[in-house]
Amino acid sequence: MNITETSADGLRREFKVVIPAKDLEERVNAQLSEIGKTVRLPGFRPGKVPMPILKQRYGQSVMGEVLDRAFNDVSAKAIEDHKLRPALQPKVEITKFEQGQDLEFSMAVEVLPEFEPASFEGVEVEKPVVEIADEQVDEALKRIASSRKTTEPLAEDRPAQTGDVLVIDFDGSVDGERRPGMKGDAFELELGSKSFIDTFEDQLVGAKPGEHRTVNVTFPEAYHAAELAGKAAVFEVDVKEIRTAATPALDDEFAKGLGYEGLDGLKNAIRERFQNDYKQMSRLRAKRALLDRLAELHDFAVPAGMVDVEFEQIWRRLQDELRRGGEEAGQDEEKLKEEYRAIAERRVRLGLVLSEIGRRNNITVAREELGQAVFAEAQRYPGQEREVFEFFKNNPQAIESLRAPVFEDKVVDFILERVKVTEKPVSAEELMRDPDEDESEAA
Repeated sequence: MNITETSADGLRREFKVVIPAKDLEERVNAQLSEIGKTVRLPGFRPGKVPMPILKQRYGQSVMGEVLDRAFNDVSAKAIEDHKLRPALQPKVEITKFEQGQDLEFSMAVEVLPEFEPASFEGVEVEKPVVEIADEQVDEALKRIASSRKTTEPLAEDRPAQTGDVLVIDFDGSVDGERRPGMKGDAFELELGSKSFIDTFEDQLVGAKPGEHRTVNVTFPEAYHAAELAGKAAVFEVDVKEIRTAATPALDDEFAKGLGYEGLDGLKNAIRERFQNDYKQMSRLRAKRALLDRLAELHDFAVPAGMVDVEFEQIWRRLQDELRRGGEEAGQDEEKLKEEYRAIAERRVRLGLVLSEIGRRNNITVAREELGQAVFAEAQRYPGQEREVFEFFKNNPQAIESLRAPVFEDKVVDFILERVKVTEKPVSAEELMRDPDEDESEAA
């Protein structure tokens, strides 16, 4: 076997490989001999099948296996001899292959760049933090209470008004035809809640129990049921009862009904939930700021093949999202591709930076941490946890897909502990707002 390096351009290495015909024949004959020890063919005892017959029956498939093994052997030897760190699997192209002659092929491999990670000294990261006010907890309490409202019969005899809950029977039609989903019995409708389309609720204000009303409305142009979008509809409505909505009192009994010892316990739980949510978002914003800073500090060539793979993933997700939204990329598709390719290159470069920092500092992902990642993934699918666990149990490669984000978070935490992090008090709205919106407003 003869391996010659023919090109070393940037991160790309190319090799010319020649495997003598004699070596190929020896490899094929050796594998055919192994097959001949056990194969059963009519007229021959096991181990006694002549080589010409074995070649006739199995030669082509064995040659394919021999070539695959030869490509792998050559790749491993070239990488070892030249001390390469491949970014992706080498690409092999056969240039000459004829029966009884030497095999010639080219091999191209992209290598990982050699670079020195920037020093953490002088790196500053701003971390937005939120102080939870008592008013915020009180508002959350009111929302919880509002979601648990009950209704009770109206104490006085009066017409319905906004805020009342009507118990109604209704039957709707479009163009004189009854449609599925347009009929209901003993339905509780809060006037002013905008639960029904158009002016449906407004037309019931002033109604009394036992009264019949004909309600005329028009479905929105963007209605989810295309066959009803923009259509005029008529509803025959019978008002059965008028009830008033009652919001439960915010006291210890209310909290106990939700599983807490008292109102203070419920407030503490709400505050803790806010703290956890804001803490997670605060870390994400600090991580983004750190990655932006690392991107500014590092500028080196990255393997084009890795950028291609990352870009294809980004572009495929974008196209799927556009199709789900019924949109198209538009006339500036080439410009859009250019922008997303730049994003892909940035991601690859940052990934290499984090990987190198992790490698130099012996940061690894333990088996227990992967188990925690699987558990967190299962929690994203309430009611299907068992299926998620079974999926990961039967697909070890799926578990490995969780390793990269866990490793990235560990490296990011490692860096954040070593750079200067300045906390900046912000409002909850500012913290939760998409940073891209801030950039757009600034522009």
